[in-house]
Amino acid sequence: MSISLNPYLIFDGNTREAVNFYEKTLGGKVMDIMTFGDMPADPNQPLTDDMKDRVMHAHLKVGEADLMFSDTFAGMPYQPGDTIQIALHPKEEGRAREIFAALKDGGQVVMPLQKTDWSPLYGIVKDKFGVTFQVNVPEDQSR
Repeated sequence: MSISLNPYLIFDGNTREAVNFYEKTLGGKVMDIMTFGDMPADPNQPLTDDMKDRVMHAHLKVGEADLMFSDTFAGMPYQPGDTIQIALHPKEEGRAREIFAALKDGGQVVMPLQKTDWSPLYGIVKDKFGVTFQVNVPEDQSR
C-alpha cells in the first residue's frame, strides 16, 4: 500500500503571485499552472472571465517536496489562516474510499468522491478536527 501527501495552499485570486514568490524565495521550480479556463467548458456552470483566469491548480517543486496551490472558486468562502489543506494521493481507489470514509466520520464532505477530468476518484472532506483533506487517486495509478 502506497500513499503520498503534500501541503495544498489556497488563495483568493492571487495564487499566481504566491507561486512566483515561493519559487523565488524557496528556490523552487514551477512544474505546472492550470487555470479554471483551461478545463473543458461546462454549460451548466459557465465561468466569468475573472474565474477563467484564476488558478485551479499549480505545482511548485522545492527540493524533493511538492507544494500545490489553488485559488478559491467563485462563491466559496475564503478565510485567511484556513488556507492550507492536505492533499492525499493513495494509489488504489479502494484505499482512497477507506481514507475518505474515515475522514468524513464526524466531519463534513465538501465534495463527494467522484471522477474528474484529472482523476478517476477525487473528493474533498473536512475532518472532525476542522482539517481539510483532498483525496486524489492519480490518473495513471488507479488500477
